[in-house]
Amino acid sequence: MGINLGDVFPNFSAESTSGTIQFHEWLAEDKWAILFSHPADFTPVCTTELSEVNKYSGEFENRGVKLIALSCDSVDSHKSWTEDIESFKECGKLKYPIIADPKRELAVQLGMIDPDEKDAAGLPLTCRAVFIIGPGRKLKLSMLYPATTGRNFNEILRVVDSLQLTVRKKVATPANWKSGDKCMVIPSLSDDEANKLFASGFEKIKMPSGKSYMRFTADPSDK
Repeated sequence: MGINLGDVFPNFSAESTSGTIQFHEWLAEDKWAILFSHPADFTPVCTTELSEVNKYSGEFENRGVKLIALSCDSVDSHKSWTEDIESFKECGKLKYPIIADPKRELAVQLGMIDPDEKDAAGLPLTCRAVFIIGPGRKLKLSMLYPATTGRNFNEILRVVDSLQLTVRKKVATPANWKSGDKCMVIPSLSDDEANKLFASGFEKIKMPSGKSYMRFTADPSDK
């Protein structure tokens, strides 16, 4: 199973460190959110990740993005683990809930099982999934990392900036783009339409093919 880009993210009810969560109620229809999963509590890479996310929580809040984690252990285990997370690099009090999924029901429903990683009982663990959900509760981006590779949250912030910009403006973002860099005019806009839309105009790059599809414009963010 799993979920495709553009799909409405499934609603579910689950226990968490903040009590019972009805996901669609927790995430208002016009908001952004990131759900990120972890293989298990009291594991080294996961502890670094949750601590790092907590340090970045202000950056996500500034972008209007809610955060929620998931791990295949009980709420009591999560609460005990939280002390370790908060102490690592002194990241402060945890600012987001951790969902409990001991039966792997959500992991299976959302396609987050890592077949190569199992717990002491032989049960499969979740991979390191990232789901970025946008307005309308629609999935805007998903990434799957294996249990052994920690995520780069600078990259996840960069992706959020791109997603939020490109849903508001008729641009795309090129490789290695970061906020403030030049963007690309989307192919569906004619040159005349682009000139009317972008006050700063755009630059067209000549290509050997003779096709005029490489068009760059200043970052049109509302600043």
